[in-house]
Amino acid sequence: MELSELREQIDEVDAQIVALYEKRMKICASVAEYKIGAGKSVLDRGREAAKIQAVKNLLKDPSNARGIEELYQLLMSNSRKLQYKLMTDAGTNGKLPFIEIDSIRKEGVRVCYQGAEGSYSQAAMIDFFGEGVNNFSVKTFRDAMIAIEEGTADYAVLPIENSTAGVVSEIYDLLAEFENYIVAEQITKVEHCLLATEGTDISTIKRVYSHPQSLSQSARFLEEHADWEQFPMKNNAFAAKKVADEKDPAQAAVAGAYAAKVYGLDILERGINMDHNNSTRFIIITNQKVYQKGADKISICFEIHHESGSLYHILSHFIFNDLNMTKIESRPIEDHSWEYRFFVDFEGNLSDASVKNALRGIREEAANLRVLGNY
Repeated sequence: MELSELREQIDEVDAQIVALYEKRMKICASVAEYKIGAGKSVLDRGREAAKIQAVKNLLKDPSNARGIEELYQLLMSNSRKLQYKLMTDAGTNGKLPFIEIDSIRKEGVRVCYQGAEGSYSQAAMIDFFGEGVNNFSVKTFRDAMIAIEEGTADYAVLPIENSTAGVVSEIYDLLAEFENYIVAEQITKVEHCLLATEGTDISTIKRVYSHPQSLSQSARFLEEHADWEQFPMKNNAFAAKKVADEKDPAQAAVAGAYAAKVYGLDILERGINMDHNNSTRFIIITNQKVYQKGADKISICFEIHHESGSLYHILSHFIFNDLNMTKIESRPIEDHSWEYRFFVDFEGNLSDASVKNALRGIREEAANLRVLGNY
């Protein structure tokens, strides 16, 4: 047969498939109406597994088994999404336990950050809350989470991602562990400066202190001064404090301009890091389930069943509901070898019907789901 004739035959079959698909989805809508009335769950894994086996048994050519299985997985996924949507339209979704507020309270609050005074975290806190905010520092990210959970701080400011160094994995793990929520974010430009005690000339510098990452990010500048010894420290602010305390003109620190202001140091060189577009995204967290009116980004985390296609089917809820996913990260689940927890950021507001629909579908089909915040 000519190719054109074969294509005509395919067109005829496709027309039948489309008509049968629409008929099937119309019946699925009636199924949804029944489930709404009966208060039944959409997902029935046992029924779906039995259905897939039943259609595979109808095959005359066993080589089509995998293909028909994938086709029916997709058909049933579309059916579930339609049922979730109809349930949302019927108002059976229920309300998410988050309260919409007009704005984030910045006055009369107590805020904590991790690291020494003069750190980029403190600078980000000042950028968001203002100079006069009541604040204190903690040693570790976990300490910040505990301070929020226990109520000794109203908010915490924590770094979650750097544009060049990537994500701060520990923050993701802590977000999954603690019942704290993201209410805002602050993006702060990272501009490393060479700091020294007041009156120091760059020609007297012999030793440079900073966090290893900052030394690496400033490698090109430091290579121009190959005779300088480099000493890694826990963070940039500690390096700046050491230089300020010891007042040794042979010592310098690589840190931000805010650290120079805090410790009274001179800025000998600005912007010595190689990437001048470097910035860090900080999250503002609290222990209250609130979100600001007009918030347009949602962060969630979920675990999935350890089986073929499970992540694909979860992510398809964003496509079906026309939601733009902007980020996905995975982290190992403690005590579950080779299993992972996924963190996803996507655009939307918790009051949007499309968001409610997607979250309902994910909640039903994932092993578990947590909304980390809308901001």
